[in-house]
Amino acid sequence: MKLNISLTLLIGLISLSLSAQQAVKIYNPEADARAEVKAAVAKAAAEGKHVFLQIGGNWCPWCVKFHNMVAEDAKLDSLVHANYVVVKVNYSKENNNHELLSTLGYPQRFGFPVFVMLDAKGNVLHIQDSGYLEQDKGYNREKVERMFLMWSAFTIKEAAAKYSK
Repeated sequence: MKLNISLTLLIGLISLSLSAQQAVKIYNPEADARAEVKAAVAKAAAEGKHVFLQIGGNWCPWCVKFHNMVAEDAKLDSLVHANYVVVKVNYSKENNNHELLSTLGYPQRFGFPVFVMLDAKGNVLHIQDSGYLEQDKGYNREKVERMFLMWSAFTIKEAAAKYSK
């Protein structure tokens, strides 16, 4: 009897966990990514920032891990929002945003998630293969922080001032 109750509870917990994982809605397949990126570029120009595109899908466990890591780390979250206008670009069978991604040099070739940094004019500054940021079953926090710092508008402006002399 105890075994049946334990087994039922275990199955229930596993089902609940799987449902919670499937319920994650970081990316919106119905979003007009081209319009969102265009608006983000305009906002970045007005605010002196760059645009950070996080490309992936709700189906992707590594996309969810990255999103959660940044959202749950106050320093990373602050760093991102201080320096970037963020757009989460969906890639799924419902909407692969082929048109937009073709203008960015097909960053999906690196797998998912993949990150693209744009300047305030919409030019691609950097495409980051997220595999280089991984560590064990998650992401290396220091590498992620360095990526955000190295491609910020402030850092690039500082580098231009330093190295153009």
